[in-house]
Amino acid sequence: MQIEWWHWAVAGVALILAELAVPAFVLVWFGLGGLLVALVVALSGDLSLNVQLGIWLIASLAFTVLWFKVFKPGQLKTRVGGSDSNVVGEIGLLTRDVAPFEKGEVRFQKPILGGEVWACLADEAIAAGTRVKLVAVEGSFVKVAKL
Repeated sequence: MQIEWWHWAVAGVALILAELAVPAFVLVWFGLGGLLVALVVALSGDLSLNVQLGIWLIASLAFTVLWFKVFKPGQLKTRVGGSDSNVVGEIGLLTRDVAPFEKGEVRFQKPILGGEVWACLADEAIAAGTRVKLVAVEGSFVKVAKL
């Protein structure tokens, strides 16, 4: 069976639609790679399967790298698994009151260790709406203090 241009078009659209179920925002680039191969095969005629797969792989990886390097430059820099010293000093906004021995909630402008909203602890009572500074990461909580 010869792979035709429309096979690639259907596969590309299917991958783009699969992105709706898998919110990783990566499948869309492989789908666009498939649509590009469909265009190349439609314009050039008969290409071997190896050449088609090579074009798809290179195009998909190029789209992915282009997205993460050019349009979303900070996206590949994840701090998950990094040391907490990288995030100490970040400023956030308290969204729920915090008091000694009571958990609150803080929201950061950019994701800290993979999340924007964190349960937090503090040594003193701090009202919601107050800007706070992250002073430590303690397991699944962050410790904050008033600015």
